[in-house]
Amino acid sequence: MSEFSRIFAATTVALGMGLSPLAAAADQIIIGLQQEPTTLDPTADATASIDGMMTMNVFEALTIVAENGEVQPNLATGWKISDDGLTYTFQLAQDVTFHDGTTFDADDVVFSFNRAMAEDSVNPSKSIFKPIESVTAIDPHTVEIKLSRKDAFFLFNMGQGDSAIVASESVDTNNTNPVGTGPFKFDSWTRGDRLTLVKNPDYRDAAGVALDKVEFRFISDPSAATAAMMAEELDAFPGFPAPELLVQFEADPRFRVNIGSTEGEVILAMNNSKPPFDNIEVRRAVATAVNRDEIIEGAMYGQAVPIGSFYPPHGTAYVDLTDAYPHDTAKAKQMFTDAGVEGTTMTLRVPPFPYATRSAEIIQSELAAAGIDAKVENVEWGFWIDEIYKKKNYDMTIIAHTSPNDMGNFARGPDYFYGYDDATFNDLWGQIETETDPAKRDALLQEGQRFLTDQSVHVFLFQLPLLGVFKTSVEGYWSSAPVLYMPLKGVTNAG
Repeated sequence: MSEFSRIFAATTVALGMGLSPLAAAADQIIIGLQQEPTTLDPTADATASIDGMMTMNVFEALTIVAENGEVQPNLATGWKISDDGLTYTFQLAQDVTFHDGTTFDADDVVFSFNRAMAEDSVNPSKSIFKPIESVTAIDPHTVEIKLSRKDAFFLFNMGQGDSAIVASESVDTNNTNPVGTGPFKFDSWTRGDRLTLVKNPDYRDAAGVALDKVEFRFISDPSAATAAMMAEELDAFPGFPAPELLVQFEADPRFRVNIGSTEGEVILAMNNSKPPFDNIEVRRAVATAVNRDEIIEGAMYGQAVPIGSFYPPHGTAYVDLTDAYPHDTAKAKQMFTDAGVEGTTMTLRVPPFPYATRSAEIIQSELAAAGIDAKVENVEWGFWIDEIYKKKNYDMTIIAHTSPNDMGNFARGPDYFYGYDDATFNDLWGQIETETDPAKRDALLQEGQRFLTDQSVHVFLFQLPLLGVFKTSVEGYWSSAPVLYMPLKGVTNAG
């Protein structure tokens, strides 16, 4: 699980954090970000902003996913797949070094994968390594990975931040001093303010990297994000927090506005492991009480697409299930009464992201109209990770799941924060992740969508859009996000 996050912007006054009157020079860029992570190692934490800054910029993986979703070579220059689909032999790039000067070779791949697969691994997507039976260095530039079963998403998963290749010499300090093989090197991190990367002069394609310096500014308030962009103190805000304010940028010739798609399903998650949400009728009543159109209009100012299950509308297997639980306050109230919970209090704990806090206020009102007292608690991101994600200490929450191909979250068992465990779905997901025929896999994914909607595991709200504001001098940014990262290698800033 990885999340689009809070937009640490400051109001005009708070921009005294050190923003300069003018943004970066032509060989530099200053980027506003929605979230400051607590760690910088994408193999150790689920926070999306780690990938946004680090993956494919500082850290690299065997493969890389292009903007169109195509898997391409990266640290692996090519690969061969056995006839039975169980053995992958990767040829590795040569003359590659980590930022500290140590050499990259097959042993680093073996180390990285064994670390991710270890029993005590803290990798946030440890499940993607489950099909791996063994990882062997054939020679310094060849790695053989054997699978115990076919994995339809294997090469795609090898291009994620969770699969980043790290070195044994530097892995222990990657949380605060990340060392990778990518086109940019970590320079500095001033917590609560900014993080800076500089060009890696020893990168194997350094001539293709236009930027000498990348500075990320962590900004918390939407109005301040607007003020910073309007004052040209930032060059780009690729995850702009204030959809209601995009119109003023669209009317300003200095800027370009992007409205793209992401893999982020925004859900009203219900803790299936505790009453009353262990009762499917209560979950269905919540779904009936919620009005997606009202939430999209009120929280996202119309800039979002509704979803009825856990799958992106732009995906090839998408099924429109938004009419499965038509909004009906009176019916929802009767359903709560029949389930014996009308008038009870349910707590809605939400992280400090505008899409979540704004949606929570609307849902609170909708549930109140249906006879439920939903108490909204706004919590900090660190608290959310610890109490909700790790300890399942919540009734309901709102979060965007931005990882691709992540319907498997529902097969992660009762220890995952959903508190959901269903043998039928677990079997279905097993079929999905081993089906290598795209058409057959899409049919199974459609079955999965219908199953999750029928079970009303959560209330599926909308697909998180990729809202970006850029100075017209900035080129090369992706307009959509098929993965969590945004490679900066091809980004230019004409100043």
